Amino acid sequence: MAVLAGLSTDHYSRIEQGRQPSLSVDVIDSLARALRLDDTERAHLTDLSRPSRHRNGVGWSVPQIADAGMLRLMTALDHVPVLLLGRRSEVLVRNALLCAVLDSPMDPGSSFARWLFLDPDARARITNWADFAAAAVGALRYETGRHPDDRQLAKLVAELRSRDLEIDRWWNDLRVTDRTSVTKRIAHPAAGPLTFGIESVIGPHDAEQRLIVYTVEPDSRTAHALPILASWGREETAGATPQT
Repeated sequence: MAVLAGLSTDHYSRIEQGRQPSLSVDVIDSLARALRLDDTERAHLTDLSRPSRHRNGVGWSVPQIADAGMLRLMTALDHVPVLLLGRRSEVLVRNALLCAVLDSPMDPGSSFARWLFLDPDARARITNWADFAAAAVGALRYETGRHPDDRQLAKLVAELRSRDLEIDRWWNDLRVTDRTSVTKRIAHPAAGPLTFGIESVIGPHDAEQRLIVYTVEPDSRTAHALPILASWGREETAGATPQT
């Protein structure tokens, strides 16, 4: 490995053993090329190599406020399922169509990760759950590398790993993903099979906010089903009994 990266064996040994206080950009590039890392994996390596004194955990206990620009963008995309996620996959905002597709209230402040991994309905609703969940575990690992001092995130990961052996196995695979361009297949009890391309957009003012958009192919079965699901959602909302 040292030869492939163009490093001395002593230098590489110090890196492996954690005795190298910092890594230069050139060394990170050399290691990334030798290991054949993709862009996400290289970014993860950079995060892991960052000295602890440069990691900022300040403000992580303060609740996030949804970015106004992202809310305007959500309004323009109201014809497809959309939700805005914050730190630790916390739901900041979602539209009614997302709730109709997933058959979950997905209340603001709830954890999308806990719903995905721990709710039996999520596994039943998402027909390619294993592929989607494995990618979500990789995204959690990527986030943990960026924020290793976030105790709430560490607690969430520990909870998920302890409650599901499959999640623990995916975590030990050491893979990282960035939650972009993932296919999600939904088995809807009334609308039938639905297929979405999940795209993730990072907020321009807050890198810890991601707009998750459920895109559809034009004139597809899913595209024709969404207006019907949206109308059902409006009818249920109109006929709902107010609750205190």
